[in-house]
Amino acid sequence: MSGGSYGYLYGKSELGELEFNPDLPEMAARLAGLGYAEDAARETEELLVLMRQWQIRAQVRVERLADVWKAVEWWDSSDSGEDGVKAALARYRGDGDAS
Repeated sequence: MSGGSYGYLYGKSELGELEFNPDLPEMAARLAGLGYAEDAARETEELLVLMRQWQIRAQVRVERLADVWKAVEWWDSSDSGEDGVKAALARYRGDGDAS
């Protein structure tokens, strides 16, 4: 059998394809176990850390922005008005002033 042991990890060029890919930590462990690929193992592990950090930071921002996005979406679909956007922005900014 040729290739495929790690889900053709080498062909995944998009971050979205790697983001939750269980083959990536397995590859890092395999490289580390070789004994002569420590540099590649370390860089693979660093990539995993960077992706986890990005996921956490992105999730925090999504949670902070969700109310603003909802207010704009509701305004644009005529379910609410501009005051809703201003109020959401005030909450987002933490100033409590909707004007």
